[in-house]
Amino acid sequence: MSELQTLQVDLLARVEGAASIEAVEAIRVEALGKQGRVTALLKSLGGMTPEERLVEGPAIHALREAVTGAIGDRKAALERAALDGKLAAETLDMTLPVDRIAPGSVHPVSQVMDELAEIFADLGFAVASGPEIEDDWHNFSALNIPETHPARAMHDTFYFPEAGEKRMLLRTHTSPVQIRTMLKDKPPIRIIAPGRVYRSDSDATHTPMFHQIEGLVIDRGITLGHLKWTLETFLKAFFERDDIVLRLRSSYFPFTEPSVEVDVGYTMVNGKRVIGGSEGWLEVLGSGMVHRKVIEACGLDPNEWQGFAFGTGVDRLAMLKYGMEDLRAFFDGDLRWLRHYGFAALDVPTLSGGVGVAA
Repeated sequence: MSELQTLQVDLLARVEGAASIEAVEAIRVEALGKQGRVTALLKSLGGMTPEERLVEGPAIHALREAVTGAIGDRKAALERAALDGKLAAETLDMTLPVDRIAPGSVHPVSQVMDELAEIFADLGFAVASGPEIEDDWHNFSALNIPETHPARAMHDTFYFPEAGEKRMLLRTHTSPVQIRTMLKDKPPIRIIAPGRVYRSDSDATHTPMFHQIEGLVIDRGITLGHLKWTLETFLKAFFERDDIVLRLRSSYFPFTEPSVEVDVGYTMVNGKRVIGGSEGWLEVLGSGMVHRKVIEACGLDPNEWQGFAFGTGVDRLAMLKYGMEDLRAFFDGDLRWLRHYGFAALDVPTLSGGVGVAA
């Protein structure tokens, strides 16, 4: 047996018998490192004659490839064995409790929006929506709001810089949705229009951005009695009390005639106002019969079609029902406030009893 064959047998036997990856690495350095035995043989090829290289070269290269392959195979085998041993030794007890992840919560505004949609769905109302960036005609003119009305003033309304024929603004109410619906759909119409609105105001009960819901009914033979019944049924379902008492007061809105403010009775309990009863009165919304000029502006005949409309603040309803004091806290993003007043997304359902409607 030649010296190369003897060296190959020795190195391969040692590699095969290596018990660890570290031992295999030591053999690799001894054979193939810079000062390794196989490396030295490769370097010796430079001092041989062409005839000697022709004979010795292939044998030395074959030795290198055999040792390199054996080392790679042994490393892979040892790594597989180590992984198998680790998997066999390590276990995961699936019966142990997992760390509880803090759940998110439903914002009170979203909760009340869902409750309102559910109540009015029982009354046959559809949900309508429209753009928050409106033009002057839909937001004011079509609603019979004159050019001199204070609501059009710069200190009340967020206007965009003038560009083009239409003056654009952030809508001050969701009433433009009523106009767009009457222009698009044929009566009879029964819709609610919830959404964000914007006015230049900020204190404990007002914010520059807040949420509003408005309702609109257009049909033949609609009277103020239909409006009162709808509002009374809605408020009883929302506050979940049968002792809701309403008081309608004459008022003025450009888009309704006659117009009425709606007060709801309350009772003092432990120094706090609780909706229900009639110890005192609290204004909750504005309403009235849709003005003839508004109906005409939408291309309908006011002698054939009548209707009523109403509107209230969603945030204000949430404050009254759930005992919140400051409207500004709704939009501060304070996690402590949300954890206190928020609703569990899965555990706490919205109103499920529906609205009881007499036959």
